[in-house]
Amino acid sequence: MNHNASLSAPPRRTRRTVFLGLAVLGAVSAALVVRRPLMMAAPMCVAGRWQGCFGTFNGVVLMTLAALPSAALVVWALARRRRAAGVTAAWRMSLAEVGMVHGTVPFVWMTMMPGAGAGTVPARVSLVPLRDLVTMGPLGIVGNLLVFAALGFFAPMRFAASASVPRILALGAGCSVLVETAQYVLRLDRVSSVDDVLVNAAGAVLAALASRRWWRTRAQAPSDRLRPAPAPAD
Repeated sequence: MNHNASLSAPPRRTRRTVFLGLAVLGAVSAALVVRRPLMMAAPMCVAGRWQGCFGTFNGVVLMTLAALPSAALVVWALARRRRAAGVTAAWRMSLAEVGMVHGTVPFVWMTMMPGAGAGTVPARVSLVPLRDLVTMGPLGIVGNLLVFAALGFFAPMRFAASASVPRILALGAGCSVLVETAQYVLRLDRVSSVDDVLVNAAGAVLAALASRRWWRTRAQAPSDRLRPAPAPAD
């Protein structure tokens, strides 16, 4: 009898229970914090006033949360299809793909929302590091950290080529530069700031470190291919 295995099982189960409890507590706390702003956007969405759903921060957050069941269904469908085809790590791959999209697109959408003077005021650029950071405020810093957090969290789980801190840093910074450039070119009445790039990239790296134990290695890359069919019996 393997006594080490039997002794290690309860602590592992306890850790999972604690992590699950903390996750539920965090989700409930977040729901209480954003409940009032989301309830302000809910009547507009129910009434079909889509500007209130997709044209405001509260509306986008509400629609993102409302789409969670659909995202979970897509994960399940993709994973089931891959498992039927004999692909290993089907659930991790499917969750990573859907998570990257569902967790990144809404934040990028919010950063691309035009301001009141879009198209009329000149484009603005701030290239002095840390100058705008002090004016962001806690909410602005947290928001910028979250823009590419899902990408940083899930990309190394899906792609072995991105499974390193420098590559995630480059990925987050590159995506942020594209967003800031688009804001400048489209004249969205937003400041294209180097501090946004720095904070966006930092958020991607921090999220990637949180998922490091599930990163995909190059040795796992062949597992994406279909398992070879068994040879026919003589």
